[in-house]
Amino acid sequence: MRRLEGIVKKGFYLYVLAMGLFHLYTAVFGSFEAYLQRAIHLTWVLPMCFILYSFKPHKKGDPFETSVPWYDWLFALLSTLPGLYIILSYDEIMMRMQGVDDLTTLQLVLGTMLIVLLLEATRRIVGLPIVIVAVAFTAYTYFADAPFFPDMLRGVPTEFSRLIEGMYLTDEGIFSSSLGVSATFVMIFLIFGGFLEKSGVGEYFMEFAQAFTGKAPGGPAKIAVLSSALFGSISGSAVANVYGTGSFTIPLMKRIGYKPFFAGAVEAVASTGGQIMPPVMGAGAFVMAALLGVQFNTIMIAAILPALMYYGTVLLMVHLTALRDGLQGLPADELPSIRSVMKKLYMMSPIVLLVYMLLAGYTPMYGAIAGITLAWAVSLINPANRMGPREILQAIHDGSENIPLIATACASAGLVIGSVALSGIGFKFVGAVITLSRGIPFIALILIAIVSLILGMGLPTTSAYILGAALGVPALAKIGIMPLAAHLFVFYYAIISNITPPVALAAYAAASIAGANPNRTGFAACRLGILAFIVPFAFCYDPGLLLKSSLLGNLTSIISGTTALTALGFAMAGYAKGRLSSFYRLAFGMLGLLALYNNRTVSLAAAAATLGLFLISGRNKGKTGGGTGKV
Repeated sequence: MRRLEGIVKKGFYLYVLAMGLFHLYTAVFGSFEAYLQRAIHLTWVLPMCFILYSFKPHKKGDPFETSVPWYDWLFALLSTLPGLYIILSYDEIMMRMQGVDDLTTLQLVLGTMLIVLLLEATRRIVGLPIVIVAVAFTAYTYFADAPFFPDMLRGVPTEFSRLIEGMYLTDEGIFSSSLGVSATFVMIFLIFGGFLEKSGVGEYFMEFAQAFTGKAPGGPAKIAVLSSALFGSISGSAVANVYGTGSFTIPLMKRIGYKPFFAGAVEAVASTGGQIMPPVMGAGAFVMAALLGVQFNTIMIAAILPALMYYGTVLLMVHLTALRDGLQGLPADELPSIRSVMKKLYMMSPIVLLVYMLLAGYTPMYGAIAGITLAWAVSLINPANRMGPREILQAIHDGSENIPLIATACASAGLVIGSVALSGIGFKFVGAVITLSRGIPFIALILIAIVSLILGMGLPTTSAYILGAALGVPALAKIGIMPLAAHLFVFYYAIISNITPPVALAAYAAASIAGANPNRTGFAACRLGILAFIVPFAFCYDPGLLLKSSLLGNLTSIISGTTALTALGFAMAGYAKGRLSSFYRLAFGMLGLLALYNNRTVSLAAAAATLGLFLISGRNKGKTGGGTGKV
């Protein structure tokens, strides 16, 4: 990012602030019609991309640019023209008959200009991979009958004018529902995050985690897990979460004896899981609610048990590792006391209110507005965090300034969504998956998991999920997987690509802080997050893991989930009541997998066997030296 100075900095501050105030206004008093709201949103965001971000990415050690070159001012100006045309000609555009009325020369030029400038803005902010994917899908739509395509992928090409029409003048391309989520929910929750930061609530999350886990064995690791779960759900970015909390927790973990690669892995796994932890779950969950056509609380409730299992496993493994290696917690005099933290428990009230409103069926917009208001109110209690007019405006600005990444990624993903709709390649992908899997659900799930992981390695989570859902969910629905489970399956694998080598962005970010080998950190993170690779398969077969079964079925799934996280934690850490031999580790691992088997008798039997094996393992502490004890 550029570091603007002087009058340009002041003018840009007012520009971003005005954008934030506009979105707050529409959140309170109602948004414009979908296509118009999205056009206004993108028109406001695109100039920011060229003013804030250089043509060449900034390299570590290089001085930051402080001025905007003339060509970027030109790009910023040109990027407003397509949106301004939509705003000024909205009624005329709405009266058009798609596929019947011809495009004017002006519409053709503006639509082409928007696609080119959007791709360049995305390249600067998000990176080249998503641009390559968007260009490939868009080009396929135009060259669908090219002889170099195999027969299975060959289709009917779309005329250039109809391609521009679909991408620019409808809500099925660039201005699809994915950009709509950025223009409404994501924007408001970014501002909400700005208020949490300025009001001291974000800092309180860390104090809360320190007070309750800091003195326990492996305390800093538990601080990392708990604080990242609290902070990550709001931030929605694994890498941002790593830098936000890891700069504090990773040095503490190293200080008490955790190896650098393991300290980095703990933070990477904890930060990545924030996107699957209700109540917010980043931007992707809002897109999911829009695509499924359900209330957001449906997504939130379904995600809660898998998220708790994920974090339960990570907490158990860092606890067992600390016991195994004799790692103590932090001294009490370095930590806030539980009493002092409990006195400020009211700081949690914005999050509690948000959860209540979402569960009660209010829209995420109203929930976020209520949370923003309460965050401001609680700031008034503590003079150090009291938010006056200046701090309120700064919180709106700071939150709004983070929107270009999400907005450009969602708009570019809209190019893929539009291409799928225009070309019909989605149907071909469904056919290919069913053919390759021979209709066997498990094989189809593996294929979609691989696609989602590959997409997630090069794209932000939201973009990877949108593309994976556009291609993979119809295939999973065709073989009988529940739509909600299919969407969550793709969502999970798009997220855990952040800790999956060879391109594990969250793990690499944590490794840079820890001073550890990136690949070793990534593989350690995979082992810590093992349940995230297994549970998506399980909830596609067992709706109880998403709390979508009968009462008995849900209770059985809770028992099986608890058994799985416990048994797999013992197996991966190599420690229960003492160090475990290879035999015990293998036995616990098998029982953990059996607990997730979609059969009530098998699940409950695995739970009983896990308890029995745990009790027996304690009698063999002196005979279990065969285990390596490595995580």
